[in-house]
Amino acid sequence: MYTEEPVKIFAVEDDPTYVKFLRYVLELNPDNELRFFSSGKECIEHLHEKPTIITLDYTLPDISGEEVLKKIKNYDSSLPVIIISGQEEVKTAVQLLKLGAYDYIIKDEDTKDKLINSINNARKNVSLVNEIAYLKKEISEKYEFGKSIIGNSKSIKKVFSLLEKAVKTNITVSITGETGTGKELVAKAIHYNSEKKKNPFIAVNIAAIPNELIESELFGHEKGAFTGAMARRLGKFEEAQGGTIFLDEIGEMDLNLQSKLLRVLQEKEITRIGGNSVIKVDARVIVATHRNLAEEVKNGKFREDLYYRLLGLPVNLPALRDRDNDIVIIARYLLDQFCNENQLGKISISKSAQEKLLKYPWPGNVRELKSVIELAAVLTSGDEITEAEINFNSVVKENNFAYEDLTLKEYNHRIIQHFLEKYDNNVIKVANKLDIGKSTIYRYLKEKEVEIVR
Repeated sequence: MYTEEPVKIFAVEDDPTYVKFLRYVLELNPDNELRFFSSGKECIEHLHEKPTIITLDYTLPDISGEEVLKKIKNYDSSLPVIIISGQEEVKTAVQLLKLGAYDYIIKDEDTKDKLINSINNARKNVSLVNEIAYLKKEISEKYEFGKSIIGNSKSIKKVFSLLEKAVKTNITVSITGETGTGKELVAKAIHYNSEKKKNPFIAVNIAAIPNELIESELFGHEKGAFTGAMARRLGKFEEAQGGTIFLDEIGEMDLNLQSKLLRVLQEKEITRIGGNSVIKVDARVIVATHRNLAEEVKNGKFREDLYYRLLGLPVNLPALRDRDNDIVIIARYLLDQFCNENQLGKISISKSAQEKLLKYPWPGNVRELKSVIELAAVLTSGDEITEAEINFNSVVKENNFAYEDLTLKEYNHRIIQHFLEKYDNNVIKVANKLDIGKSTIYRYLKEKEVEIVR
């Protein structure tokens, strides 16, 4: 969590009378930490103490205020310097502002109010800059591979190995995997561990945007380009300039727009809808899909040339059910995270609950696991989640045995059992549905391979 640092003000002034005035004004805010210097050289020697704001007298006994300003800006160009001067020459003020002075205040009857306003404004700007820097650092740390992508299974270690290669170049990355495996999380991890981490990460979900709006969303439009275009709008490629654009669910893109995207990727330039200017774009491209794009190409639903342009470095995210004990590791991580966010105290997961988590096929992957764990944390009345508090509410129920590793005989038993439950133990209806003999079902019932559910 970001906490604002105390405001440390360096005041450079050689006139003892004016020093008293500045001390009075600056001490009106008790949060200010003050340090006074009578010469420019003395101030420069103490810049390593990292002042927040500097007020600088333009006329000093050793060196001019202009020279002091230049040296301060050479040391830290972002440091706000407020010039306080007895000179009213506009030319001087303009020159100092061009050199990077934050403000230029004349010594007169309004100095007090002007100085207070200038200090407050500078303080807000510094606070905002520091908060943005803090958030960028926090995001960067959050998406370190070991912190954002949890697990130690062989399948996820293979992903780690590919991600390490991805961050070393600007190669296009194509991420595949089932819904809920964390494709956007991986895209962010690549961006925030690459050289582009200080620049924007722009995510676009192609499936969530109507076809007629995708071109405008990606490439922008000019005012009046179409009905409702009341002003110029930058597209996502422009917003991602110097950073990364993440095109999620790329397999849902219309064929007509695919050709336009291909041209942008080849030429590295766009033209806004309704515009004539060609705009160069420099953004790394990461795409993701739950579809098999190679099959989509065969079926004529995805352009072959675009497919090869986007393929780049393929990263396939394993389904949660294929990640062995990672399920429990991730569950504990998600539980600790949820407890911390909601001040619930420490909650553990019982052995029986862990076994139940490991047996489930997780059709919704990590996204579904998060939902299950958060609900269990709310339901438990103690400091441990039990088997009873693990509830699966997926669209694909627990009897979706297609996700499990079974023998053909076991699959037969499970299929028949499933339809017996579905059709209220009506053997004839199940036999007709599965196109098998009634005797087969009766034999399984007799051998107790399946059972009538009461």
